[in-house]
Amino acid sequence: MRILLHICCAPCTIHPLRVLRGEGNEISGLYYNPNIHPYLEYRKRLETLETYAAQAGLPVIREEGYPLEEYLRQVAFREEERCSHCYLLRLTRAAQIAKKDRFEAFTTTLLYSRFQKHDLIRAIGEGVAATQGIPFLYRDFREGWPEGVRISREIGMYRQPYCGCIYSERERFCRPARRNGRQGASGGPGGGSRSRLPQ
Repeated sequence: MRILLHICCAPCTIHPLRVLRGEGNEISGLYYNPNIHPYLEYRKRLETLETYAAQAGLPVIREEGYPLEEYLRQVAFREEERCSHCYLLRLTRAAQIAKKDRFEAFTTTLLYSRFQKHDLIRAIGEGVAATQGIPFLYRDFREGWPEGVRISREIGMYRQPYCGCIYSERERFCRPARRNGRQGASGGPGGGSRSRLPQ
């Protein structure tokens, strides 16, 4: 089966690619992640993927430019539900490209991460499949988490410390300062708690 694999990052690709190829499928990747911020982080993840894809013989489709606005338009004033809008945006694009290029199904490496909202990703993927008219291939890749982590570290692959969006970046790195027992200027009610690492 010809499958288009939406790829969030290189480390999350290792195990899903092995599983899907092991089933006898022909895999192509798609790097479409307008949520990733800032641009240098976006480029670093893309370059890491390109290096790994060349080693693994994996063709990867990517769009030119940095489509940050596409993400921001979806989540502005809806930050509490940003993950669902982010998943919908990326999986819809994957389905559209898969259908246009005559793939038989699409799926995503987001199903590999222990830190993503797995059931939500599955539900959105299946909904997008029904809307776009192309099957969503569901697999629970999380069982291969230790393997992917081990291999990515062994080969010195860049492993990002936060999910990708500006909100997860803030949650990961912006820790409220305390002065005289009170929250300092660097915190405030908008500062989130420390986010869990995506990998």
